[in-house]
Amino acid sequence: MLLSLNHFSKSYGDRQVLSDVSLTVARGQRIGLVGANGVGKSTLLKIITGEVEPDGGTVSLEAGIQPGYGAQVLAVPGHVTITDLFDDALRELRAMESRLRDLEACMAAAPDDLEGVMREYGDLLERFERQGGYDLDHRVALVLEGLGIAHLDRDRRVSTLSGGEQSRLGLAAMLLRAPDLLLLDEPTNHLDLTALTWLEDYLSAYPGGMLIVSHDRHFLNRIVNAVVEIDEHSHQAKRFAGDYDAYREAKRLERRRWEEDYARQQAEIRELRLEMNTTARRVGFHRPGDGDKFLRFHRKTTVERTVSRRLSSAEERLRRIEANAVPEPPKPLRFEPDFDPQGLKSHWPLAVSGLGKRFGARWVLRDISFILEARSRMVITGANGAGKTTLLRLLAGLDSPDTGDVTVNPQVRIGYLEQGQPAFDLGMTVLDVYRAGLPGDVQHHITDLLSSGLFRYEDVRQPVGHLSSGQQRKLQIARLMGLRANLLLLDEPTNYVSFDVLEALEDALRDFPGPVIAVSHDRRFIERFGGMVWTLRDGQLSLANEVDTALI
Repeated sequence: MLLSLNHFSKSYGDRQVLSDVSLTVARGQRIGLVGANGVGKSTLLKIITGEVEPDGGTVSLEAGIQPGYGAQVLAVPGHVTITDLFDDALRELRAMESRLRDLEACMAAAPDDLEGVMREYGDLLERFERQGGYDLDHRVALVLEGLGIAHLDRDRRVSTLSGGEQSRLGLAAMLLRAPDLLLLDEPTNHLDLTALTWLEDYLSAYPGGMLIVSHDRHFLNRIVNAVVEIDEHSHQAKRFAGDYDAYREAKRLERRRWEEDYARQQAEIRELRLEMNTTARRVGFHRPGDGDKFLRFHRKTTVERTVSRRLSSAEERLRRIEANAVPEPPKPLRFEPDFDPQGLKSHWPLAVSGLGKRFGARWVLRDISFILEARSRMVITGANGAGKTTLLRLLAGLDSPDTGDVTVNPQVRIGYLEQGQPAFDLGMTVLDVYRAGLPGDVQHHITDLLSSGLFRYEDVRQPVGHLSSGQQRKLQIARLMGLRANLLLLDEPTNYVSFDVLEALEDALRDFPGPVIAVSHDRRFIERFGGMVWTLRDGQLSLANEVDTALI
């Protein structure tokens, strides 16, 4: 077994992150690690590498195994060059190669301990071959070309590169080490479609074990053969066999069993209450003649005792059920506009004409024009920094254009889901943040918030500052639903949420009767969303073609 995690936990202050987590990874196993942001996925990887100490439990690695850790952010000193980075990555392989040459020379001299030298040589040679030592130069060229960084000057300092280039360099350096165990934290970030496809092919053929944190469902489907989910409430890990689709089906069956168990228990509760009500009213005996007073008293006493036993038995059964009740499954997410969006059919909900925006001398958006129809589904893709978020903010009326106009139909109420973490007042409770600016009383808002299934009752009075980033994202989604908007603008809606919430959100968007504009690079979301795909490039918006999809 390459890796064994045994009953370990981790907390930060009074916030529990991981609880009693056990996990094993064997050679050839490729495990996807999933869960909402903030549940502890990155923390788990750092515990394995020794960067973070667990509060309890043990981490065991197979003898001689050094995991390769691909962090989300490459952290190196400012003076380090690309050559330095790769030299460090290949240092162990170069040292093994040098030791093999020394051992070969030693064997040629016929030493007294020839058997021991040959044994060391054989073990080292097997490891050197397993880590790709003999085709090292070819692998260097292959990895750099595949990740789209072969053009970078090797003498250039890493600190002068963009964030995306640094991330790809870090991933390349880790892959070139060819460790037996890969620990990858969001490896698909900053990759275009060409590099992403290359990485999927490369990892699919990788012989070692892998533990991969990723929100890319297509990527997980191609790579993993098991999924481990960290639950944001219990902080425990549960393992599912198969790829992402198998995990999704297992979760669907779990949900169906939950619904069936709840319905069965509710039916039993109704039957018990009916039995208690009926039994309590039952007279249950035949009135004998007036002269038989003793028999009348005896039968009355017997019936009352029987009724009392039945009532007590039903009450006890009901008490036991309610003490361990199956919670009601949350209703599916649903966006319900305040009024019928069909009323927009005869009018354009939104029209854009000659829209432009610049920052300093740079025009981010230039002469963008389009008309949004009543049931439009529009996906906007493009490279980082292309201006996608800027465009959505202009459409939402949060920023002003330098040229052109955005005309919004008076009947339209816009709901905007921003990309990053919102500027919530961290001292306010979940309920207070949810209901700010929304009509209705407190009880109405509590009911709406709980019925969404995004929060439990004990979460409602929590300060927002105690929420993980994934929970804060769910609060954004809950507010978007509570707004009752009839036009939705969504900026990277798949960010920060667990897959169960994401799938429910996609279902809700598919059923939403109004127009939606979404910015996304998530291939699975774009497929399920089913809208027209547009590309923003060089300030211009155009229908995407096969070449444009490389920007997703």
